[in-house]
Amino acid sequence: MNAANPSTKSSDLNPRDLVGLRVVAVHAHPDDESISTGGALADLARRGADVLVVTCTLGEEGEVIGETYQGLVNDEADQLGGFRIHELTRALDILGVRGEFLGDVGRYRDSGMAGSPASRNPRAFVNSGEHAVNDLVQIFRREAPHLVLTYDSNGGYGHPDHIRAHEITHLAAQQVDIPRILWAARLREELEADIANEIPAGWTRPEPGELDAVDTTDTWVEMDDIVYAAKADAMKAHATQIWLADGSVSPTNPHPATAHGPVTTYALSNLIAQPITRREHYLVGAGVLLGRGADIASGLDF
Repeated sequence: MNAANPSTKSSDLNPRDLVGLRVVAVHAHPDDESISTGGALADLARRGADVLVVTCTLGEEGEVIGETYQGLVNDEADQLGGFRIHELTRALDILGVRGEFLGDVGRYRDSGMAGSPASRNPRAFVNSGEHAVNDLVQIFRREAPHLVLTYDSNGGYGHPDHIRAHEITHLAAQQVDIPRILWAARLREELEADIANEIPAGWTRPEPGELDAVDTTDTWVEMDDIVYAAKADAMKAHATQIWLADGSVSPTNPHPATAHGPVTTYALSNLIAQPITRREHYLVGAGVLLGRGADIASGLDF
């Protein structure tokens, strides 16, 4: 058996020190894996861990950035979910991880925001009941993960599908022993310090407290340049959902945007400028770490 080094800086670690470690990340929609945990996923995979991303919906209720694919949204062609499979596949390839959909492709539909008409669809993820729990139990039993990544009880920022992903993760973990569950989080101090000095025209700065964040975390992944670039590129692969202010264009969004700040800046369809911080932070949802700031795989026997 191996146990991970307690250091958290990816560039200081043996690039294959996690061979044998099994990791499952449970996410609500395509793009959540890259935004919330892309750094950890890329770092774990680079170090030899076997990493599986379980995506619970196709993200059918998403908005679309750029003119090219505006007609795919739910109240027009309702083809966005199928298109986002392509974006997710590309992102997972960049991160170097495997992926599958909970219960098969399209089993559960994006629920939209709380109280939306989408949330009343019988296929909506929020209405998945024991079926979704059982589907995840099957995955956990097959994968036997040492480490699971997901969201906190508020889903990070309150999206019902994120909250549901948290719920089914912990309900499934009651039936399958999971040595450690970590919740993705953003540290307020770092988030606010990294907001760009100059943002693209038409974008807005976040109001104080507008971005989801916490004041303290249990540990973090400090991304080196290789891992940071993988996370940013994986986010860019979700071009209908995420706009990076790095001057690039794509067939999906032919409009460049540039920001000036300490790190790369991005926006969702609301065009609120947000930084891709150099650290991804995590809270312990179950299991223990070997101390604050310890490597997210520290002490796990594999």
